[in-house]
Amino acid sequence: MLSKMTCIQTLNPPKTLSSSYSVNKSLPFSSSATKTHFKIPSKRLQKGFFVMATKQQENELNLNLLTNSERRNEVMTAAKNSLSNCLSETNLCAEIPSLKSKTRGKVRDIYDGGDYLVLVTTDRQSAFDRVLASIPFKGQVLNDTSLWWFNQTQHIAPNAIIAVPDKNVTIAKKCTVFPVEFVVRGYVTGSTDTSLWTVYKNGVRNYCGNVIPEGMVKNERLPANIITPTTKAADHDVPITPEEIVKQGLMSQADYDEASRKALSLFEYGQRVASEHGMILVDTKYEFGKAPDGSVLLIDEVHTPDSSRYWLAHSYQSRFQNGVEPENVDKEFLRLWFKDHCNPYEDKVLPDAPEELVTELAWRYIFLFETITKSRFQIPDTTEPIHDRITRNVSKALSSLQN
Repeated sequence: MLSKMTCIQTLNPPKTLSSSYSVNKSLPFSSSATKTHFKIPSKRLQKGFFVMATKQQENELNLNLLTNSERRNEVMTAAKNSLSNCLSETNLCAEIPSLKSKTRGKVRDIYDGGDYLVLVTTDRQSAFDRVLASIPFKGQVLNDTSLWWFNQTQHIAPNAIIAVPDKNVTIAKKCTVFPVEFVVRGYVTGSTDTSLWTVYKNGVRNYCGNVIPEGMVKNERLPANIITPTTKAADHDVPITPEEIVKQGLMSQADYDEASRKALSLFEYGQRVASEHGMILVDTKYEFGKAPDGSVLLIDEVHTPDSSRYWLAHSYQSRFQNGVEPENVDKEFLRLWFKDHCNPYEDKVLPDAPEELVTELAWRYIFLFETITKSRFQIPDTTEPIHDRITRNVSKALSSLQN
């Protein structure tokens, strides 16, 4: 999560990349202007990137590509070779004198650069309010995914990105961050203590100010999308109602109303884009901040597999009707593995995540990025240590911004 003094501003919209997809084999799945601007380099899809035969199949995306493709093998091999080169910790303050302090979030390291914040997205994987593992390439793919969505959603909610000097880094203007997360849900699902399904099966029918109908089952679509806000405690998210948010002075009524409207609009837009690419955006979370001019800005991350749940659309209905878990492209399978092998909320020491699960998650994050954006994820060159590369790029960017 971001510190309470963060926000993010506009990038120029990226060029739209297009391609078609195809299946090789059938294999069922088990289980305003800115001073400086740095663009993420993009590459048009090379011929044969994905192998898919028809336009209809593009809208009926299935897990064959996820479980049996040359691209998967390429990424899995690269991920396995990069397990010892993950970006788990950063210490830019030691190398860049203009950085005043560091705040360590679950995934991001946030550095105070005076007028700016430097947000480094690491490879740490969090769930259950703790770090579970380090996933190769995760920081880069999260940064890439968020930036793509920030570009696509400027018409709904402005943001405050200043520069993107490195694959893992975003530089942002400071703003006052509302201490509330806007969790938007379209389905009754989840496995954590604060998931809608967990509280629903425990008998809760009025959750964060939303009345949930009787008789719903796991993974069922809600009658309408809802917001279940949370506020940040010392180490975990706490559900809260809109009335409590205003009463406790966390947000004014006007700010809450504006942010909640933006959140629902962002989610509806995200669902539409996901559907066009054969996916279901099930739920997600947004964070907002207030700029010095009083505008409410979207910050942190947008529709990433860390902040969102995605299912494959073509098989959802049949699997739901048969009581089978949806095919997912997010970190849920890793959550479930830890719940099966330990108590991730209470055990002091957690087991190490199996290598095959770590590399599989790296692939799924990249698969989601490539499917949604229709662009090819650039596997990083490991000849230069990631921390050295980030330090060099951030130092150069800050020098340019301050001149």
